[in-house]
Amino acid sequence: MEIRQLSYFIAVAEERHFGRAAKRLHMAQPPLSQQIRQLEDQLGVRLFNRTTRRVDLTAAGQLLLDRGRQIVNDIETLKADVYQVGKGATGVLRVGFSGSATYGVMPQIARLAHEILPGLSLVLHGEMLTPSMEAGLRDGTLDAALLRPPVASQEIDYRVVAQEPLVLAVPSFSALAEDRTVAMHELQDQDFIAYAPESVLYRITSDLCRKAGFQPRITQVVGETSTMLAFVAAGGGVAIMPSRVRAFQLDGVTYREIENVPPVELAVAWLHGNHSTLLQNFLDVVAAATSGPSTPAPLPGHVSFPTDERLSQP
Repeated sequence: MEIRQLSYFIAVAEERHFGRAAKRLHMAQPPLSQQIRQLEDQLGVRLFNRTTRRVDLTAAGQLLLDRGRQIVNDIETLKADVYQVGKGATGVLRVGFSGSATYGVMPQIARLAHEILPGLSLVLHGEMLTPSMEAGLRDGTLDAALLRPPVASQEIDYRVVAQEPLVLAVPSFSALAEDRTVAMHELQDQDFIAYAPESVLYRITSDLCRKAGFQPRITQVVGETSTMLAFVAAGGGVAIMPSRVRAFQLDGVTYREIENVPPVELAVAWLHGNHSTLLQNFLDVVAAATSGPSTPAPLPGHVSFPTDERLSQP
């Protein structure tokens, strides 16, 4: 029994008339009658009691109609689902992102993805450092990542999607909380709260301090942005962070601009050679979510950088 034959049968069963069923199916009546006879021969039963005025279902025909409708509906649903998956409009994508991306970019991306690709399910892994996200992309536990370049692995492609100014988070009772721009050399005697040494922002903080003529006195290393800000609020020290953390308002924390400090980059990354349509659609969503007036337009297509260029970036 073919699906086409089943569809023909359902049309005749619902119309109770071969002529009306043929018109509904946009075909001539004789071929339709022949298809129904072939179906009855294959099943070895009569499906209709035919009269000159109408056709009525036999008990076997009623059973086939009841179950056949569900079969045809399931097949149509399956075809639609396969099409959606093939077009990358539905599926599961595992995305890692840095702690500071929690307070701006990632919510925008998640919201836009829900609007444009309602069939896409994002499994989000937050507060991750760039090396951990690289490892996740390589071992297949992540499909994409919002991370801070540079990226060390040649197996990872990435595209810069935003540049963010750096700000200084200070205790609100500190003299540094005055409404002014802070120079790096003023931080020489401050305690610093920082991410783990393998993080990009740890290296950036250390480089900025060295260029200002001193070694940072890092007294607390934390893994999460929210924890870092809690330590700042408690008076444990200061922290250099991307400006998007300003969206996280915590009593006891004041944000101040830093004088002559270059911005930090945010990039979307994926495993080299991953050309899935689902990933490409997600990259388009990221581009749309980050292409505001304060964000540079993303580069088109896959972007790879040699190791020496990656490691020479600030």
